[in-house]
Amino acid sequence: MEKLPRNVRILGWTSFLNDVASEMIYPLLPQFLIIVLGGNKFHLGIIEGTAESIASFNKLWAGAWSDRSGKRKSFILFGYSVAAIARPLIGLVTAPWQVFAVRFGDRIGKGVRTSPRDAMIADSTPEAMHGRAFGFHRSMDHLGAAVGPLLAAAFLWFYPGELRSLFLLAAIPGVVVLLLIIFGLRERDVVAKLDTAQPTKREQLVPLNRFDSRFRWYLLSLLLFTLGNSSDTFLLVRAGELGVPLYMLPVLWCAFHVVKSGANIYAGRLSDRIGAKRPIVVGWLAYAAIYVAFGFATSAWQAWALFLAYGFFYAVTEPAEKKLVVQLVGEHRRGLGFGWYHFTLGVAALPASLLFGWLYQTYGAPVAFTTGALLSVTASMVLTKVKSLAI
Repeated sequence: MEKLPRNVRILGWTSFLNDVASEMIYPLLPQFLIIVLGGNKFHLGIIEGTAESIASFNKLWAGAWSDRSGKRKSFILFGYSVAAIARPLIGLVTAPWQVFAVRFGDRIGKGVRTSPRDAMIADSTPEAMHGRAFGFHRSMDHLGAAVGPLLAAAFLWFYPGELRSLFLLAAIPGVVVLLLIIFGLRERDVVAKLDTAQPTKREQLVPLNRFDSRFRWYLLSLLLFTLGNSSDTFLLVRAGELGVPLYMLPVLWCAFHVVKSGANIYAGRLSDRIGAKRPIVVGWLAYAAIYVAFGFATSAWQAWALFLAYGFFYAVTEPAEKKLVVQLVGEHRRGLGFGWYHFTLGVAALPASLLFGWLYQTYGAPVAFTTGALLSVTASMVLTKVKSLAI
């Protein structure tokens, strides 16, 4: 089997280490916000939704600008640098609004790096290996997200309740990430002919006009799905309600990411063989079933089983969604195409999390989770009806 290009491997390890740092914090953040800082589920929805939505504008801008400049590495380095600085500051906050500020900074960094990073993976990889490359990258990302909670659980075992100290330690893998990018990533590995032509004023205002209707229909289906896909922090809250103790939440989060990591590699290769559309539709329908089950679950063991099933949903859809972007946008506009992809996911995150948080707080878990499931089914129907996407 042909070896993955150097840039893909470097970006895989970068995501691994970055997620080690991030996931030392993320599964504990809901309980930290609610129990330690006195926030609530609606606050959680505001923080997660707003941060993701605002960051989505950076994903669109950074993707388009990396196409025009012909450079990807500088955007990737800047984005990871901002996150490495902002993330450990959660260990110093004393109020919910300060969590918002720190998460905002972290998501700004993610917004700047994400689209150029995905475009560089596509640029550096032959077309027949795109699914495998994205599957590898997501696998490494999720592997880091599995190791991070394990480290957090081990730390809290020896130092119970020392959440702030744990959050500050997340700075260490962040520094290693920056060194890896500076000395390991090679701009010259980019093989695509980038779109450096100056856009017209109309294209500057509405860059989506650079793509045909197939890509726009795809974005519409993604928008509908994302409106029903609120922050996964709510699943951690639900797990706690079902009886999973606080010290086991990082372990649950780890198991979830182990499933995503292992399955992503195979799912990426599958999308190379059978096409990208079918795995997405199947994954979205599975998501709907899992969400309904989360809403009506009654015990801790069900939370464990559903989290593992949820991991398979991610693995099936993630490489396929990105492979479909590459297929639809063409090689000259990959940065802009991934910008629109991530922008669509991000701009729907705020209303999705606000709606879910409000429904959860007001009407309870069954109503909130069933609403998300219905939106997922609707998105699947839209993608299925677009005949030209049968690829």
